Amino acid sequence: MFGKTISELKVGDFAEFAKTISETDIYLFAGVTGDLNPAHVNEIYAKDTFFKTRIAHGMLLAGFISGVIGMQLPGPGTIYIRQELNFLDPVRIGDTITARVEVGEINMEKNRVVLKTTCMNQNQETVLDGQAMVSPPKAPKQ
Repeated sequence: MFGKTISELKVGDFAEFAKTISETDIYLFAGVTGDLNPAHVNEIYAKDTFFKTRIAHGMLLAGFISGVIGMQLPGPGTIYIRQELNFLDPVRIGDTITARVEVGEINMEKNRVVLKTTCMNQNQETVLDGQAMVSPPKAPKQ
């Protein structure tokens, strides 16, 4: 199973993944990464912060983008080269996040694609934006 090759992509192509953030998601991410910042895992601490409750790790959302790139667009075989991220709003437990990846530029010579990357919440508010550069898979040899 291979993703789309550069010749199969066009500017404007997009793919999305949506997930409702659970407390378990936050604890599992914290455990895997070692990021046990109390803003994410300690409700008593978080009540006294600007956000008034625990918030999801920004990099958890970035992982959703990675999932879209690696599994949908361009898909399996894609190599990540670079990612810029701007964290715009907090994400709380119970928020439903839609990660979207959209083809912005294609460089056939270098086999590089620039992707617009965003995450929006259930209120259609952009909580993360940025861009990625990837190398899509090459066509399988016959």
